[in-house]
Amino acid sequence: MKASRRLWRALAVIFLLSFAVLGWIGREIYLAAPPIPARVVDADGQTLFSGEQIQRGQEAWLAAGGQQLGSVWGHGSYIAPDWSADWLHREALALRDELALQQFRQRFAELDADGQAMIAAQLKAELRRNRYDAASGTLTVSAERARAIAAQSAHYRGLFGDDPALAKLREQYAMTAPAIADPADRAALPAFFFWSAWAAATDRPGESGLSYTSNWPHEPLVDNRPTTGNGVWSIASVILLIAGIAAMVWFHMAGHEEADPAAPKRDPLFDLVATPSMRATRKYFYVVIALLLVQIGMGVVSAHYAVEGQSFFGLPLAELLPFVVSRTIHTQLGVLWIATAWLATGLYIAPALSGREPPLQKLGVDLLFYALLLIVAGSIACGWIGSLQQLGTTFSFWLGNQGLEYTSMGRVWQYLLFVGLLFWLLLMGRALWPALKRPGESRGLIAMVFLSAACIGGFYASSLMWGRHSHYSMIEYWRWWLVHLWVEGFFEVFATAVIALIFTRLGLIRAATANSAIVLETIVFLFGGILGTLHHLYFTGTPTSVIAVGAMFSALEVVPLALIGLEGYRTYRRSKAAPWVAGYRWPILCFVAVGFWNSVGAGLLGFAINPPIALYYVQGLNMTAAHGHAALFGVYGMLGIGLLLFCLRGLSPRAQWHDGLVGKAFWLLNGGLAMMVFMSLLPAGIYQAWASVSEGCGTRVRPRSSTRRR
Repeated sequence: MKASRRLWRALAVIFLLSFAVLGWIGREIYLAAPPIPARVVDADGQTLFSGEQIQRGQEAWLAAGGQQLGSVWGHGSYIAPDWSADWLHREALALRDELALQQFRQRFAELDADGQAMIAAQLKAELRRNRYDAASGTLTVSAERARAIAAQSAHYRGLFGDDPALAKLREQYAMTAPAIADPADRAALPAFFFWSAWAAATDRPGESGLSYTSNWPHEPLVDNRPTTGNGVWSIASVILLIAGIAAMVWFHMAGHEEADPAAPKRDPLFDLVATPSMRATRKYFYVVIALLLVQIGMGVVSAHYAVEGQSFFGLPLAELLPFVVSRTIHTQLGVLWIATAWLATGLYIAPALSGREPPLQKLGVDLLFYALLLIVAGSIACGWIGSLQQLGTTFSFWLGNQGLEYTSMGRVWQYLLFVGLLFWLLLMGRALWPALKRPGESRGLIAMVFLSAACIGGFYASSLMWGRHSHYSMIEYWRWWLVHLWVEGFFEVFATAVIALIFTRLGLIRAATANSAIVLETIVFLFGGILGTLHHLYFTGTPTSVIAVGAMFSALEVVPLALIGLEGYRTYRRSKAAPWVAGYRWPILCFVAVGFWNSVGAGLLGFAINPPIALYYVQGLNMTAAHGHAALFGVYGMLGIGLLLFCLRGLSPRAQWHDGLVGKAFWLLNGGLAMMVFMSLLPAGIYQAWASVSEGCGTRVRPRSSTRRR
């Protein structure tokens, strides 16, 4: 008991200190974010863009699909280019020709080697020099650069409009015409793209060779290359990873963990009678299956748009279901069906653990179900209608598609989901309360389930922290609070504690051992995981301290994953503990698959892109997609399916349960995921990474093959 109390105190200290540091770094990001000029003017004082246009352009891009339609600063989808890198490369090429024509009356390609060297040096000096005057809020550019900016602005207005000359490029980018209907929004869009590219290439005040985005993207034309800190902290993170794994192995070998107990002679849950609220969760799991099937279908459609940008095997599907909509649904449902499976599991096990059905619990479970159904259906329908009808930035933000990956639903739906999660927490708490008050070896596990549920409910509030006019750097900061901490942090703790409780109730592990192990595992996960959030923010207009902290703690995130495969093997051995355990074979094998994909998808593929030097070159490429699919579906998806199978088995008569189709589905899901990751996404990502290192991030803007490098 004393050891357990010490672990709980350590967990509380790590939790509070880590979030204090994360909050302090958020303040630093706010202070160091690239400034939004009040005016962008040429040498004669003529206004090119206003600050209002830059902010309106950001809103217009997000309303048009945002991170579902290309990316900015590396965060977004994989068919259209990164618009900051795209603008930077195009502007550099145009400005190079402007300088050559002014001084030599020839284009850059027609100059001799000496002339090209001189123009290249002038180009770098022009684009890296920071001419922003903080006192007046004015950014001044040269006359030559103003002409280059005007040419790029016309290109993007035509691309996001209906210029027939750019129809082929729109098809390659899976864009519809017009992507932005409002002429004023279309006129403002280049201002936002220019600003994002300016921040990526212009030196910070008082610095040389260091842009606001730490020199991302890689662009040799303007000397955008990895910083010294990028390389040094990458090396340090690798050393820390090796040391951490060595320490973990030593701790594991030195420990004297008790062996699993002898399995009971019969299933301890055989006589469990489902309460009315437990039976009411059955419909949740049927909806989970339906959402999973829809998500897979949307993934098929979205992937095909990489081949035919506006058709599906010749059918003009984009007129009804454009890429922006199909990918939004695909990414949004990926989180929602997994979350629904875990929410339903919590509602199912809470009365089973306490042995008590609170009054009106079934009514609460039913109300929550229909509320969640309304949120899922309403957010998808409004996002779809808003994208097809192009109802404007206000509708998109409040009801339609906010244009942010994994947090795309309109703000009204986010408010409703937050209320729904708090209501779920209330239902969980009132059902678990008798078990929390009752002394026993399992109380620590039950407390961990409830605390992680409280974090799942409470931390969804981070999705409400940005507004329509928030700085893009701060939007990314808060978005990753939700995506990383909510999905990759507290869901992990909740699911691990639930699995431990399941094995405890089955008599396959000792409650006292599981209690201490779960708290220790939570300490290890959150110690690296909370501040590891920063590895998503290396190049989003953040101070260089983000690279240092993010690199070190994201390495610590991977340390426990190196040995989690061993836990998967032990889980597999538990499935052989007694003949009756075979009845739980497929839920247990889903938990085994979680261990495998945790080691491979989250660990190996995750660390392949986590060090700053790696992410500098592969951010926004298919290396990220390989890690994302292997980790999100392989870990959290298989976990959700395993919990679904466990609960549905308890809700079904034993004689009606047949494992044949379940087994085939298990192997098809895991085999298909492995084929997608290792035969498609990973090889494509490696090829793209090679091109990014050798040529730069923005060079894909011209031929069709280059657009496919993403």
